[in-house]
Amino acid sequence: MTVAAFDHPRLGQVVLAQSPRARRIAIRVRAAGTVRVSFPRGVSQQRALAFLEEKAEWIEGVRERLAARRAALPPALPPEQEKLRIEQLRRAAKADLPRRIERLARQTGLRYAKMTVRAARSKWGSCSGKGSISLSIFLMTLPEHLRDFVIIHELCHTVHHDHSPRFHALVDRLVGGREKLLVRELRTYSIR
Repeated sequence: MTVAAFDHPRLGQVVLAQSPRARRIAIRVRAAGTVRVSFPRGVSQQRALAFLEEKAEWIEGVRERLAARRAALPPALPPEQEKLRIEQLRRAAKADLPRRIERLARQTGLRYAKMTVRAARSKWGSCSGKGSISLSIFLMTLPEHLRDFVIIHELCHTVHHDHSPRFHALVDRLVGGREKLLVRELRTYSIR
């Protein structure tokens, strides 16, 4: 992987990452507003930069939405209270999530190797190539139907280890044709 960072006159700090795993040019705007452009080996850096320029207005819109979401968050708790909150979420997650994933696995007919609960703040959940699912304790801050959606999403990764059309078709079928709606709703929440 080749990575280079530079200051864009309009967008500020941008990271360019040429990766053998990338299948297309993709832009990711992180919660803090930083921009990462990933692109495959067969694509020139010049083409990736041209794509970045084409998407500059979209990037600024995403940053505005992220800033509004951050502004709407409650202020950070003092360290002792945050520690207590994390322990409460961990206890609640360990009581709820194992039964929830078992129930959803039975209902969907999908199997997973094992499930762990972590205090992950970057993702609601993940699935390894071997079918092990990791769920964030912060799922407990979501409404129950979104907890179920995240778990179904991860269970579908035990069949399709990517975000291909087949993966999304499976998720959509298992959530009654509401995948896009649920994704939009989930984006209104942030892990915190």
